[in-house]
Amino acid sequence: MGANGAGKSTTLLTIAGLLKPQKGAIYYQGRDITGLPAPFLVKEGIALVPEGRRVFSRLTVRENLELGAYLVKDKGEISARMEEVFERFPRLKERQRQLAGTLSGGEQQMLAIGRALMARPRLLLLDEPSMGLAPMLVREIFRIIQEINRQGTTILLVEQNAHMALQVAQRAYVLVTGRIVLEGSARELLKSEEIRRAYLGGQ
Repeated sequence: MGANGAGKSTTLLTIAGLLKPQKGAIYYQGRDITGLPAPFLVKEGIALVPEGRRVFSRLTVRENLELGAYLVKDKGEISARMEEVFERFPRLKERQRQLAGTLSGGEQQMLAIGRALMARPRLLLLDEPSMGLAPMLVREIFRIIQEINRQGTTILLVEQNAHMALQVAQRAYVLVTGRIVLEGSARELLKSEEIRRAYLGGQ
């Protein structure tokens, strides 16, 4: 969590190999992955769902999903992964021939998550998944996030909707200009007066 400009998205982009850190190191499963290229990190099990969804609007839903598995050569494996995504997101199956740019905001968010899941990540980086969505869709997206996590995928979530994020997270970190200024269990931070004033509007 953190205000705009705190460095949340930059952190995720750096972990995903899309930005190079000026200093410091990133360790993943005990290995230093600092500065390694994004395709290598996808192969190692890290996938990013970027802020603003960033689907390929002129490609179909199916083509977007296929791009999520671009490192997989076995067509049968790609089909199996796509069926798993369609089971999780039935609306995407219904719209698989539709151009991604014509989907609703919620459907595009589902597609962005589905595209990342095509890589079978062990670590899923989610950047503002609730942005611009109606409250009902926000609840649905967070339900899906919890389900993905329960099935064994670690999730690092950046989210402006602090109340929803703290309800589903195990741990929470507050960033201010690139530094962690507060951390603890999500339950502890949900009860924190400082967090309630700054992010929860006194809820």
